[in-house]
Amino acid sequence: MYPGLPDPPPLGTAMLPPATFAGVTVFITGGGTGLGRAMAAEFARCGAAVGIASRDAAHRERGIAEVRSTGGEAIGVPCDVRDPEAIRTAFDAVEEALGPVTVLVNNAAANFPVAAADLSPNGWRAVTGIVLDGTFLCSRELHRRCTERQSPGTILNILATQAFTGGPGMAHAAAAKAAVGNLTKSLAVEWAPEGIRVNALAPGLFPHDDMREDLKALRPEPDADARRQPAFRTGHRHELGWAATYLCSPFAAFLTGHTLVVDGGNHLRRDFVMPPVTPIREQLPPRGWESVF
Repeated sequence: MYPGLPDPPPLGTAMLPPATFAGVTVFITGGGTGLGRAMAAEFARCGAAVGIASRDAAHRERGIAEVRSTGGEAIGVPCDVRDPEAIRTAFDAVEEALGPVTVLVNNAAANFPVAAADLSPNGWRAVTGIVLDGTFLCSRELHRRCTERQSPGTILNILATQAFTGGPGMAHAAAAKAAVGNLTKSLAVEWAPEGIRVNALAPGLFPHDDMREDLKALRPEPDADARRQPAFRTGHRHELGWAATYLCSPFAAFLTGHTLVVDGGNHLRRDFVMPPVTPIREQLPPRGWESVF
């Protein structure tokens, strides 16, 4: 019997000094659900005011509630990260309510399981537009504001480990995330002289209630996920929040252009004898995304 990696300290435990982000405003795209919501809570726990950006009003409200449950301050702003004007308007609203934004978390994402041969041009553009274009456009907006104020800034891009390996059944998302990883390095070098750090965070499997039904259908036995990890467990959402707050904190002031993988070693897993290959179309649930894309 193998014990696996130990669980982290419980939710609510401070990883950084409680005033680490006092007076700091953080702008999180997709901050109202899942991992974005968990990161918002941990920034708030460390003293930050948080702007929750999302196209969905209900998601924004959930993010605000999560932040306020920690005693933090938050507002929600509508934002389509593919639209530069919408981004500018969202930043303006957050800054008017909470003060100048100096930390940006590019967490907004889109994905759906599909064999590459079945992927429509609209489906491809929908994912790459949010993941890659949105990351660049939001980053450019933060850069513009920080350089105009001559203030330092920090950007954190959320990747996925399939960016390193490819992602059968997720070719669109894997390619977009890989591009964001490359963009992270380019911007880190270009913008360091202006005092702006750019890093990335690549989560492993962090189950949460906000996962879409089509993705839940790929894992009908939740307990089986832990057995598939070298750590013998999946991630706790607040562990990812701790990693995000560290990378954006003054304690990482000399760290830029780096991607931190938080997945219990899962993306490195290899067997001496690999299991039989199951074609991707046999792994996917029935197609149901055509009406959306």
